[in-house]
Amino acid sequence: MLLSDQLKELAAPVLEKVLAHPFWSGLRDGSLPGESLTYFVEQDTGHLLPAYARALARTAAAAEQDAHTALLGRSITGTLEARDRLREKYAELADGLGLPASAGGMPPAGPVTHAHCAFFNASSAASYAAGVGALLPMVWFNFQVSNDLLERRSAGSRYAKWIEVYHPGEGYGYAVRAFMGLADELGKTASPAEEARLVEHFRTGIRHEWAFAEAAWERPEWPV
Repeated sequence: MLLSDQLKELAAPVLEKVLAHPFWSGLRDGSLPGESLTYFVEQDTGHLLPAYARALARTAAAAEQDAHTALLGRSITGTLEARDRLREKYAELADGLGLPASAGGMPPAGPVTHAHCAFFNASSAASYAAGVGALLPMVWFNFQVSNDLLERRSAGSRYAKWIEVYHPGEGYGYAVRAFMGLADELGKTASPAEEARLVEHFRTGIRHEWAFAEAAWERPEWPV
C-alpha cells in the first residue's frame, strides 16, 4: 500500500466527522451563526495560515531533494496569497452577510488556534518527516472540505458566495496530488522510524483539523 493511501485511510473517519460538524454543515445550509464564520476567518488568516507558511519554509529547508524544496517553497507563497485573498473577499462580502467588517485584523490567537500553530512550529523543527506529516492534513482536508461545500451546499444558503470564495480553485487538486506524491516518495526511502514519525504527526494533524472546526463553532476563550 502506498503511504498516501495509508494516510487517507487513517484520515477517513475523522474527515467524516469533520464534514458532519455543525460548523461546516451550517455553512452548507446557511444556519451557521455569523460570529462563528468571523471567528474562523480571523483565526485562520490572522494566525493559522501564517504559521503554516512558516512551517512550510522550515520543512522546505530540511528537504534533501530539490523538487521537494521547490514544491514546499511554492506552497509558502500560495498559502500567504490565499490568506490575503480570504481577508479581501471576507471584507467584500461581510456587509451583505450581516457580519462584522473587522476580520483580517490581528485578534489574539484562541487556545485551540494557539495549540495548532504550536504543533506546526514544533513539528517542522523536529525533523523533515515530522514536518511533512504535520503539513499534509491541512492540504488534504482543505481539498475535501471545500469540494464538499460546493457539491452539497443548499441552493439558498446564506453563505453560498462565501463557499465559492473559500474554494481554492480547480488547480488546487494538482497541489494536493503533488503533496501526496511527496509522501509516497518518502514512504519508499524513509527509515521505519522516519515513516512512523510522519504517520504519527499526520494523525495528530487530522485531530487538529477537527478541533479547529469545533473552535470556530464554540469560539472558546482563554481562562481568566
